[in-house]
Amino acid sequence: MRPAEVRYAPCDGGRIAYSVVGQGSLDLVLVPGLLSNLDILPEDPGYWHLVKRLSTFGRLVLFDRPGTGLSDRLDPAALRGQAPPVDDIAAVIDATGCGRVALLGESGGACAALRFAADHPERVRSLVLFGGYARFRDTVMDARKSHAFVEAVEASWGSGVTLATLVPSRTDARDTIWWARLERLSASPTAAAALLRREMAIDVRDRLGGVQAPTLVIHRTGDAYASVRGARHLAREIPGARLAELPGHDHPVWTGDVDRVADLVEEFLTGARPVANRNRVLAIVLVAQLGDPSPASANAAQRQLLGDRIERFLEAAPVVAERHGGHADLVGRERIVARFDSPTRAVGAAIALRETASSLGLDIAQGIHVGEVDVSLSPAGGIALDIAMRIAAAARPPDILLSRLARELVSGSGLQFAERQMLALDGAVAPLALVALTTERHLEPVQRKARAASLQSLSSREREVLALIADGLSNTHIAMHLGLSEHTAKRHVANILLKLDLPSRVAAAALVARQGAD
Repeated sequence: MRPAEVRYAPCDGGRIAYSVVGQGSLDLVLVPGLLSNLDILPEDPGYWHLVKRLSTFGRLVLFDRPGTGLSDRLDPAALRGQAPPVDDIAAVIDATGCGRVALLGESGGACAALRFAADHPERVRSLVLFGGYARFRDTVMDARKSHAFVEAVEASWGSGVTLATLVPSRTDARDTIWWARLERLSASPTAAAALLRREMAIDVRDRLGGVQAPTLVIHRTGDAYASVRGARHLAREIPGARLAELPGHDHPVWTGDVDRVADLVEEFLTGARPVANRNRVLAIVLVAQLGDPSPASANAAQRQLLGDRIERFLEAAPVVAERHGGHADLVGRERIVARFDSPTRAVGAAIALRETASSLGLDIAQGIHVGEVDVSLSPAGGIALDIAMRIAAAARPPDILLSRLARELVSGSGLQFAERQMLALDGAVAPLALVALTTERHLEPVQRKARAASLQSLSSREREVLALIADGLSNTHIAMHLGLSEHTAKRHVANILLKLDLPSRVAAAALVARQGAD
């Protein structure tokens, strides 16, 4: 399933970016909050998994609200004193040919969805509010905290400044880098602050009694951004509304246990309880995450060379997984997701992937977990995949980290592990214990000496290469340093080891160190 084509709907002299995923008689419109960009959000596994789940029982309409993402930008000065309009919702509904729609509003988008449902009851068949509230000041932040938050946004927008507030379960540096991109591609700093101020002025309490559509209110009890009190108030004041409280601390609808959210939405909108485990199987999930191999000082040619290395690795990774009895999918350009029916096969694939990456001069961190996955999705989705991704994010290249449960399944395999950190999971009662694979194959004999005066057998170019080997450079970086092709650098290294009768690069580096000491 590929991200849908982005199109544009006319709205009040501007354009609204939207896309449609799935088919069916039920039209479901997802009304987003401030952070939204139809191009980058599908990169997040949780978001794309939620999209795939929601599009299985209807036609899902996604869009960026005015001033955000791919939609036309707004003049920040024109936002002062304005209530967020809902014309964009009507414009997207008209452009997609929807009839009466179901609205799923999240965060600030929940307020917009609620207003639209109250003002246009003839166009809304059902309403789902996630992480919503009627008045920002009552349940999100008071005046003092709001002022400090806006100042922080203006000063640090685009650096991941909102991540800790909205998604406290994601603290890894890689998450911060991606979230920083999401901020930058959602709005400019000035526009973000202006849109946030407008959101902070929201008060739709007078609309609650006018909502006629059947309404489901979903909220995480530990939501770090918007208190669950706001959801309880909505459920009390909206006629006939139902309230579903879920565990967790993350605010966006596409974080945390998105399967539970999708189950609630599907049952509410279709009247049929989702079939339990209809496409789910127990699997060993492996997530391999490439690091950034490009140094800050790299020039365009070097970056191109490293980009070619990544492409070669991404081509090889599915083959490696298949060779070990697994099935692999690529997620973006940096992540491989594979599932196996055996933990030893998963570990074997992880070791092979690490060796493949190392041969290309790439860093890779990997995480392995066991649990149920939905095999009808590509890549297979579910909470087990989300946990495996968190484990991979916690690993430092070239580590292979496993959850304790996955480690217990390989007892008797001869593999050895070392205790590592505890991983806190949103909504979990206790943190998850992690272990690292420590098994290594030592290829170098304990006692081995190079032939006397063997350095004299090397050419001047080979001596240059040997010096770079001693400095710890990979074949890739040796090639870049000397202006050679990687193939040529690899041949030089092989010839050096052959001439010196050495078993490995480490032995060659040790020989240089001894020569220097002598």
